[in-house]
Amino acid sequence: MEKTVLEKQLETCRRKIRIMEHALSASAGAYYNINITENTVPGTMYQVIDDVEYSINEAIGFPDDCRYDDVIEYWGKQLTEEQQQAYFAFFDTAHLTECFEKGEDHIFHRYRTKDALGNPMLAEQHIVMYRDLVNNDLLAITYVLDHTKIEELHARDAEQRKLLEEDIRKIEGLASQYSTLYFIDLDSEQYAQYSLSDAISKERIDNIARNSGGFFSTFRNAVAAYSHPDFREELLKFADKEHIKEMLRSRKRHSYRFMHTGPDGEYQWIELVLIKFAGAEEEASQIAFAFLNVDDEENEKEEQRKALMDALAAAEHANRAKTAFLNNMSHDIRTPMNAIIGYTALAAAHLDNTDVIRDYLKKISISSSHLLSLINDVLDMSRIESGRVKIEDKEVHLPDVLHDLRTIIQSNITAKQQDLFIDTQDIIHEDIITDKLRLNQVLLNIVSNSIKFTPVGGTISIRISEKPCALSGYTTYEFRIKDNGIGMSDDFREHIFESFSREQTATVSGIQGTGLGMAITKNIVDMMGGSISVKSEEGKGSEFVVTIDCKLSDNIVKYEPIPELQGARALVADDDTDTCMSVSKMLRQIGLRADWTVSGKEAVVRAKEAYDEGDEFKAFIIDWLMPDMNGIETVRRIRKVIGDSTPIIILTAYDWSDIETEAREAGVTAFVSKPLFMSELREVLTTPVRTKIEKEERDVDFTGKKILLVEDNELNQEIASEILKEAGFIVDVAEDGIVAVEKMACAASDRYDLILMDIQMPKMNGFIATREIRTLSDNRKANIPIIAMTANAFDEDKKSAFESGMNGFVAKPINIKELMNTLADILR
Repeated sequence: MEKTVLEKQLETCRRKIRIMEHALSASAGAYYNINITENTVPGTMYQVIDDVEYSINEAIGFPDDCRYDDVIEYWGKQLTEEQQQAYFAFFDTAHLTECFEKGEDHIFHRYRTKDALGNPMLAEQHIVMYRDLVNNDLLAITYVLDHTKIEELHARDAEQRKLLEEDIRKIEGLASQYSTLYFIDLDSEQYAQYSLSDAISKERIDNIARNSGGFFSTFRNAVAAYSHPDFREELLKFADKEHIKEMLRSRKRHSYRFMHTGPDGEYQWIELVLIKFAGAEEEASQIAFAFLNVDDEENEKEEQRKALMDALAAAEHANRAKTAFLNNMSHDIRTPMNAIIGYTALAAAHLDNTDVIRDYLKKISISSSHLLSLINDVLDMSRIESGRVKIEDKEVHLPDVLHDLRTIIQSNITAKQQDLFIDTQDIIHEDIITDKLRLNQVLLNIVSNSIKFTPVGGTISIRISEKPCALSGYTTYEFRIKDNGIGMSDDFREHIFESFSREQTATVSGIQGTGLGMAITKNIVDMMGGSISVKSEEGKGSEFVVTIDCKLSDNIVKYEPIPELQGARALVADDDTDTCMSVSKMLRQIGLRADWTVSGKEAVVRAKEAYDEGDEFKAFIIDWLMPDMNGIETVRRIRKVIGDSTPIIILTAYDWSDIETEAREAGVTAFVSKPLFMSELREVLTTPVRTKIEKEERDVDFTGKKILLVEDNELNQEIASEILKEAGFIVDVAEDGIVAVEKMACAASDRYDLILMDIQMPKMNGFIATREIRTLSDNRKANIPIIAMTANAFDEDKKSAFESGMNGFVAKPINIKELMNTLADILR
């Protein structure tokens, strides 16, 4: 008669109980249930310590009723790579099902791991399978046994057998292992010699034996005659029978290595081994003196020791170098810090001027970004030396690179009252593909050195020129940085690109530096496929030339003439001839008739002449700082001649915020920064008066979007929350990965639109939390966008984030623009 459902349930439970009783009687260290058909681990996983069961689900980050595949993946990753393939194959559900169908319902797999206390362990994991008689699911119980002690017992038995066999073969075995072998009776001192070699020659043994009686007398004479003096005192102890018995009281062997004269008269290393033919605890009566030439082995050890000493010396040198590097970091860090502190103080002094504050905040942001890049370089030093730093080519607007550079160095230029000249020559393509951060780092390293090694009142010149490139779709840029500073010796110039190189004159003069800047610069230029060279003369200055081939952007801009200014006259006034010629050339390219002068006074005279002749200038581009008459006074006098209708533009390499009010009162209509590019020239000529406030444009409206911020640090919580709320988000905070998983599990499907997830958190990290969320039964919640927001910003961290199931990555400290762009991309 067919069994009822209740009877089937009872029989299934009895089967389960029998398996559990067997597992517990076998002293299982851990166990849990498996539904192979449903690929689940029903209920809780247990660990047994001192006969007490403990749930381990929370400790390893798994909920009750979790997925079997996830559990196997977790435990498998605790093993070595060599064991993982076999482990995953054995516990695969398809393999388990196949075994059961073949009648193999109890199977096991052995692997090496660690126990709960972290000790090495040989684990034997059993799988006992049975059918659920109600719904026909294939069920199983798995439990883990510790076979370490059994293995140790087997090993000890094997060792005992080995020692017994060794005693049985004491003559044959020992004779084959050692150069010379003597079997000795300690009571009578009679001995038999079984093996001879060149280690101790027969003639010398026989000669000694004829003049003495007994083995130990012979041994003492040999020690005195042939052993190295440093070893004789210890060797003579081996001629004392009582001392030998004491050495072998609780062991069967004792060895000692010494230096002995060889056949060639040179000292060689010999190993003397005492062997007792009795139990380990028995007193020695029958023993063997075995000698083995170990000269090659000791010489190899000495070579290894020397290699280790050399490695230690190299490591100590590297540590000293790193210490010096850290001690000398002040200059490289102080450059952007000086800009940050300086512009912060200036912003505090101009709180009533929104435009000025906005400009200062922009410059603080640029300097902060550079400071962050410096910190990354310190952390990346070993990566640079090993070639692991990657060049990340992206679309770059060349004017941005140069203006960012000018902003960072400006405060240092001003502090040393140096003159800064920046100009361009033959720049046709402004949009290129390159690594902006690395290019900026190269230029800043060189320019910072120029500022540092140029005295107060000196001159720094930066020129950027474009040259034809042999590669199709590429162009070549040449960056020349020149100063009239202290220069360098010919000897140091040859080593300037080596790590920690410092010119002696620089050290004597007290100029701080790490000695790494130029080495890093050279490495980066090489990685970018470029070249760097230097010319220098002591007392006259230095000139660095960096040449880099850059791929052209797909968006090539062709600059057409400006119709409204076609054929009009324009006057350029700048005390730098190169700047005058460069700007005049660009003006002609867009259809203007350009004249130039290097004098403010002459600019006023030319403006009056042109006005009187009826062929007046329609645009003026005037340098702010000229020796005979500054730009503001020049503008003021020109305005008296031509009136207010013609645009007059101030061109400067310096910050103009402090003189902006005075300049506009004098008649200035716009300001442009050096170096001047064609795109900027066209913009300032077509819209000379710019009063609008530029705002970030976003394609996505974040208003009302709900975001879960997972962050354990309260300060970071506050910063991120305020940024997100300003953008329109409704923010909910979880202080740990466990809390985040719980919030998501309990929340409605549409409770959150996105999660910002920190990675390093104390209870559950962001990777595990992400994987847990991805396993939620609610499809919408399981697929919610998750963005990593972490201070771990290396390439491998990004890779790990995406592998764990995250959709985006934002590095700390938070770059608001980057964060908003990432959020927009995800939510668009």
